[in-house]
Amino acid sequence: MNLVDRAPRHLFFTGKGGVGKTSVACATALALAERGRRVLLVSTDPASNLDEVLGTALSLAPTPVDGAAGLFAMNIDPEAAARAYRERLVGPYRGVLPDAAVRSIEEQLSGACTVEIAAFDEFSKLLGDAAVTADFDHVVFDTAPTGHTLRLLELPAAWTHFLEANAGGTSCLGPLAGLKSQQAIYDASRRALVDADRTALVLVSRAEGSALREAERTRAELASLGVRRQELVLNGLFKASDPRDPFAIALDERGRKALAAMPTGLASLSRTELVLLPFGLVGLQALRALFGGDRPRGAIVEDVTVPSLPNLAALLPELTAAGHGVIMTMGKGGVGKTSVAVGIAVALANRGHAVTLTTTDPAAHVAEALGDPLPNLRVSRIDPEAETRAYVQDAMRTAGASLDEAGRALLEEDLRSPCTEEVAVFRAFARVVDEAEHGFVIIDTAPTGHTLLLLDAAEAYHREVLRTAGNAPEEVRRLLPRLRDPEFTRILLVTLPEATPVHEAAALQRDLERAEIRPFAWVINQSFSPLSVSDPVLRQRRANEIRYIREVSELSSRVVLVPWNAGLGQPGVRLAASAMEARP
Repeated sequence: MNLVDRAPRHLFFTGKGGVGKTSVACATALALAERGRRVLLVSTDPASNLDEVLGTALSLAPTPVDGAAGLFAMNIDPEAAARAYRERLVGPYRGVLPDAAVRSIEEQLSGACTVEIAAFDEFSKLLGDAAVTADFDHVVFDTAPTGHTLRLLELPAAWTHFLEANAGGTSCLGPLAGLKSQQAIYDASRRALVDADRTALVLVSRAEGSALREAERTRAELASLGVRRQELVLNGLFKASDPRDPFAIALDERGRKALAAMPTGLASLSRTELVLLPFGLVGLQALRALFGGDRPRGAIVEDVTVPSLPNLAALLPELTAAGHGVIMTMGKGGVGKTSVAVGIAVALANRGHAVTLTTTDPAAHVAEALGDPLPNLRVSRIDPEAETRAYVQDAMRTAGASLDEAGRALLEEDLRSPCTEEVAVFRAFARVVDEAEHGFVIIDTAPTGHTLLLLDAAEAYHREVLRTAGNAPEEVRRLLPRLRDPEFTRILLVTLPEATPVHEAAALQRDLERAEIRPFAWVINQSFSPLSVSDPVLRQRRANEIRYIREVSELSSRVVLVPWNAGLGQPGVRLAASAMEARP
């Protein structure tokens, strides 16, 4: 019996980026629909790719999925939700308050934190208001990567406390009355999350050490939030079928070792195991195969010619030409941004450069990937809690210094908003970028959606910081020009040779270019294409990669290829050697 057989009304799928949350969520929703249930599949990921996987154009409203009776899907589009949220709060004041006051409210609602709460508003309606989903037997949530998901799940309690503690006035989200009207739904959504009869949280993982460790951390976090019903899906399990293929044997062995070392808490959960398929999970027929259905026809292994691409080391001369600057790895969760960032940092440090390696990712795995420290290499992490404490103290010391007791109380009240964390983290990000004036700063960014929110905040941040802290630090004022300076900031788009990572990275490139930020290069990571493999599953995956490698080559004039290696996830020196020195 698998998770489809025991599915409650609400199913949440979460896990480390790249483990297959979307594929498993879609396959589960499809399987439930094909058992005669009416199912609503919802993505809460700012970088959702449900449209591509299901082959149906989606919107903010439930949309029937082509070819799947009973299955409906929708995206919670953060930007669209924010526009609707702003108008709902501002609309009643138009023609009532002076124009200047209305503009002031609109300005307060322009930041990234408003985008987050607006998306959460939509999510809460689906979970906390039974009438909204009364037409469906199941609601399946394809959540964002782990760090963002935990923040999302903590919001019901966080916002309830904020609303109870603040008696009036406005926050960075506008008039508090607009938030208080939602309090009953927030409470209901929190109760639904912890009700084991109605809700199950499904942890999706690969048979990889880092993914299993993060799944265990998530399990413990969720348990502390009162989420009692949790299940585990082990996705992409691989068993070598050709004893002559060293890469297949290495992949098999890596998986078996990881499962043998699975944390006890995770091992105690109800488990569903899914095998590694030789094709990408795009389209309904492919999704049916995940739970043992017929595989798509016409998937034929054929000899392929691999485009000749350089390795990661080929980028080093240009990356180091100025002697300092920012190098950022960006892309879909799970594509190996951290391994690429660590590999470059180690390579630069070994060449005598002063290097700072840091992360803006809430799930932060940089130190774990690096292993032992190296000379010339400093590792840091932007800690949201520490940065928020420091920001609040600074705001009270500066903006609060000239206020009377009542004014300080109002400022302190405003700073209790969860949105304060967004501003504090952004300020820390600007400070780290500032360090690149005197050396190299390698930034392992968060998964795509969160990163875009961070970059989108560059201009909105100024309004928020002026409102609470008086003056924007100089490094914040310089941030956006620095990100737009190709001589100072080099952005590497990291992808896997698969449909979704490539297409999401292409969308990210378009978004960056609209913000006048042009990526420096693309890195195609963990590719079987340059390897000689004989295992049937790996041969088919190798053949399927070529079209995406060619697609990337059309998107950028600077593309490098990193072959698959069994040492992925090993400490930094070995990882750097495999990434930098392996040649197609």
